[in-house]
Amino acid sequence: MSLLSKTITATLRYAALGVAIGTLGACGLPRGAALTSAIVQEERAESPTYQVVRVGRVNAAAIAGWPATGTNTHYSWPDAHGGQSGNIIRAGDKVNLAVWDNQENSLLTQANAKSVTMEGLTVSPAGEIFVPYLDEVKLSGQTPAQARRELQNRISAIVPSAQVQLELMPGANNSVDLVSGVATPGSYPMPDRSFRILSLIAQGGGIAPGLRYPLVQLQRAGRTYSIRAERLFADASQNVTLRGGDSVVVLEDQRYFTASGATGTEQLIRFEQEEITALEALSLIGGLSDTRANPKGVLVLRDYGARALRTDGSGPSQPQIVFAFDLTSADGLFAARHFKVEPEDTVLATESAVTSVRTVLGLVGSAFGVASSVQNY
Repeated sequence: MSLLSKTITATLRYAALGVAIGTLGACGLPRGAALTSAIVQEERAESPTYQVVRVGRVNAAAIAGWPATGTNTHYSWPDAHGGQSGNIIRAGDKVNLAVWDNQENSLLTQANAKSVTMEGLTVSPAGEIFVPYLDEVKLSGQTPAQARRELQNRISAIVPSAQVQLELMPGANNSVDLVSGVATPGSYPMPDRSFRILSLIAQGGGIAPGLRYPLVQLQRAGRTYSIRAERLFADASQNVTLRGGDSVVVLEDQRYFTASGATGTEQLIRFEQEEITALEALSLIGGLSDTRANPKGVLVLRDYGARALRTDGSGPSQPQIVFAFDLTSADGLFAARHFKVEPEDTVLATESAVTSVRTVLGLVGSAFGVASSVQNY
C-alpha cells in the first residue's frame, strides 16, 4: 500500500474514532467506580439531597466534634477506682456462725458440747439474719469482722463467756458473672472489694484464642461499658474494680466499614483497633489502585440521624454526608491522618477520568484497529 493510501486509511480511522468517542461520551463513559465530579456536583444543586464537605486541616477539628454515628460507635469505660480490702455483707449472702461456750449448763450449747453451729443463715432483703435469743440482727453494709464484733457484743450481754466465729459465703450480690469468651465461664464470688476485672478474666482461663479483635463488655446497673481487650491489657488504669452483680462478656468487635471503588478491595472491613483514621482505613483496604484511582477524590460516605442535623454549621445539615479528601496535597494528607472513620461508613476511591478515556480507547481500538495503526507509525 502506498504512503498516500496509508494516510487516507489512518485519517478515516481517526475520524471514525472521533465519532465513536462522541457517541460513547453521549451515552456515558463506561467505568467501574464513580468520578469525583459526578458525586460532588450535588453541592451546586438548588435543592441538594446530600452534603459535600471537603476536609482539610482548617475544619478537621470541628468535624471531629460532630455527633457520632453507627452502632456501638465509641466505647466508654468506668473509672478504675481502687477498692478496699475485705468484703461487705449484702442481701442474699449466707453466713455461717459458730458460738463457743465452755460453761456447764450453757444457754447456747447442748450438754457435753462446747459449741453450736448455725450454717447457711441467709441475709434478708432488709440486711438481717435471725439468731436465737438475739432476734433479728442487721449485718448488711458491714465487713465480716465488723459483723462478728456486732454479734459478739449482742451475745455477751446474755452469755458473757461465749465466743463467736463468723464465715461469709458471698451470694449473687457479692459475686460477678463471667458470661462468655473465656475458657471457663461462670459465677465467681468476690474475694474482697478490690477484685478487678483482669483477675476475673484470669480466673476464667483467659480470653479464648479464637476470638478476633476481642472486646470486653462490663454490664453494671443497667448500663453496658466496652473496651478493646488490647487496651485493657496495656493500660493498668483501665483495670476497673468490680462490684457485686456485675456481668462481664468477652466477644468479637463487630464494628466495620465498607471499602468500595478504585481500591485494593471491595468488602466489609472489621475494625482492627478501637479507632481508625481515613489514612489507616486506606492501608487496611490495600491502598488506592495505581491505574484507576483518583487521589484527589477519596471520599467517606456517612449517614446521620435526624437528631444530629444542625443549621448553624456545628454539624451536618443533611442526613447524608460526603467527606472529600485530596491526597495529593499535604493539607489533605494531614486531614486524612486525623479524620476518624465511623462504623458503617463507606470509604470510596473515585476513578480517574484518564481511566475512562483509556477504556474508550480500548473499546474503540479493538473495533477499528486504532492501536495497531498507531503502533505501525
